[in-house]
Amino acid sequence: MGHPQLPTTESAVLAIREIADAYRLEMKVTDDIGADQTSRRTAAGAFTVLDPDGSLPHEAYVELGGSPAVSVQLFPEDDAKITVDEVEFPDVPRASVPAFLRSVYGGTAWVKARFFPPGQWLIVPLPGDETYKELILRGALTPWLARSIR
Repeated sequence: MGHPQLPTTESAVLAIREIADAYRLEMKVTDDIGADQTSRRTAAGAFTVLDPDGSLPHEAYVELGGSPAVSVQLFPEDDAKITVDEVEFPDVPRASVPAFLRSVYGGTAWVKARFFPPGQWLIVPLPGDETYKELILRGALTPWLARSIR
């Protein structure tokens, strides 16, 4: 199942704002606009604001209040890094961010624990057989993650 397209960083921020409103979460947004401001523009020259094609790259960092602690860093390259209670999910497609957040706040995300070899993973299922899974580092099990163990 495809996700609604989010062609710009601003459209993704608006989609996140709708989710924050639906779940009554505080939201703080920091925008960086211009090649000299965004984090992945290492090839841009000093004091360069535009990309070679003349566009302004736009990056945003969104913090959502509540439990779990979630932050979303939206990159100009159509992807995002989502952090849920210090568990990082790099390279999430921008179009998947709203479904990812609905899974986390809607209660379908869960923690898988294994005794041997020992380990715990945060699993975030999305509609259409898309699932994200990241290892939880030892000692990083927060109360929200502990409540989500299955």
